[in-house]
Amino acid sequence: MRSCGILMHITSLPSPYGIGTFGAEAEKFVDWLKSAGQKYWQVLPVGPTGYGDSPYQSFSTFAGNPLLIDLDELIKEGLLTKEKCTADYGNNPSAVDYNKVTPIKMNLLREAYKGFDEDAGYLAFTRAEGEWLEDYALFMALKGNSNNVAWNKWSDGLRLRKAEAIDDARERLKKETGFWKFVQYIFYRQWDRLKTYANKNGIKLIGDIPIYVSPDSADVWANPSLFLMDKALNPKAVAGVPPDYFSATGQLWGNPLYDWAAMKKEDYAWWIKRIEKAAKLYDVVRIDHFRAFDTYWAIPYGEPTAVNGKWEQGPGMDLWNAVKEKLGKVNIIAEDLGDIFDSVKELLKDSGFPGMRVLQFGFNPESNDNDHLIHRYPVNSVCYSGTHDNSTVMGWYKGADEKSKAMCRRYLKPRPFEKLNVTFIRELYRSNAGLVIIPMQDVMGLDDRARMNVPSTVGGNWQWRAKQGQITPKQAAKLKDFAETYYR
Repeated sequence: MRSCGILMHITSLPSPYGIGTFGAEAEKFVDWLKSAGQKYWQVLPVGPTGYGDSPYQSFSTFAGNPLLIDLDELIKEGLLTKEKCTADYGNNPSAVDYNKVTPIKMNLLREAYKGFDEDAGYLAFTRAEGEWLEDYALFMALKGNSNNVAWNKWSDGLRLRKAEAIDDARERLKKETGFWKFVQYIFYRQWDRLKTYANKNGIKLIGDIPIYVSPDSADVWANPSLFLMDKALNPKAVAGVPPDYFSATGQLWGNPLYDWAAMKKEDYAWWIKRIEKAAKLYDVVRIDHFRAFDTYWAIPYGEPTAVNGKWEQGPGMDLWNAVKEKLGKVNIIAEDLGDIFDSVKELLKDSGFPGMRVLQFGFNPESNDNDHLIHRYPVNSVCYSGTHDNSTVMGWYKGADEKSKAMCRRYLKPRPFEKLNVTFIRELYRSNAGLVIIPMQDVMGLDDRARMNVPSTVGGNWQWRAKQGQITPKQAAKLKDFAETYYR
């Protein structure tokens, strides 16, 4: 069935508190999506952000980001007051100032916890989620108790999870672990409310999970045997991608790699739990860097760049057959961008998951035909004007070389006085791809000041926000017209 949606992270919504949340503006955005004839809302990972404020470097693959919690709901419940929530969250309504927002919001959540009484919902939540929640809450409490030092620098007893040290820490930090459990309870309660509202209005949520987890995460600390670690619990090798057209030294991500042999011995239980959790959280799950399930680039730990890595074999369909056996059909989008071997294409075909196409990638100085040009899109694919890692359409065109621009104009043939972002959207809606997703910045026609992320850089990313009044009925009417015209 042909359909369409918008890519817009929660943090990018308007808000009086410096960052988008699950509050009234999120429900207003659902209303806007419905009026625009959309069927999907895609968000970035919603886990607690770590290094560089990146949603792809999370302290837990199972936990939620406290910064997304709506303060107004806590005010209504009497856990906070409007006065206490009035603060300096930053002076730029188009960007999240994490240095200001994070400490203020975390202090407010601590204030809310002081007046919170454990109710039946909380007790049911902590029981149901205990398998990951206990480790995560203790992990965060220990980090706070050690000035945020990474877990592999903790004392041997805690780093190696010796029973006596862990039991002592649980007792000593009982109040602090209680706070982190409270935060997750509120996060999931608010998320469930938003998802219910979206689904009732015909909008399905597409979530995003990174293939790898952060080295400084509860996931690695609690399950070191499932990762390629040495006896000192340092990674033997780390993740990244090899040198290519975009980077002579490749990309060194630094995430620990999975020990797929150890995973297989446990029938991929950890991955199955991860997929099961994501499938409950979202209606559709996008998996970042899907190609690494086929072959992945392994870089020896300590290397300064990704140059000296080598390709290693991933689990392939063995993992996905196990997932299907345990969970049945899960709605998954496979992010299959980058250096793609024939074996990756074969894995995608065998899985049945739709892959991705990005129109920006179609236009190149050599004017070569390629899979990202619209005439090559299969029905079982999801097409984008760009992703969170790309320039906006208007930013891309401004920075593109003249040959790529000429190829773009010749291929798309913009109508007189039509902005290029509108041309991109119309032509993608016309395509054979089953699903079209447009970043909100491209709906608005914004330039690269609204870009979400520049890969392999730290600082200035993940900040863009829509200002009040930037999301308009006129934009919705244009999208609805395209959706109806091209049967989406």
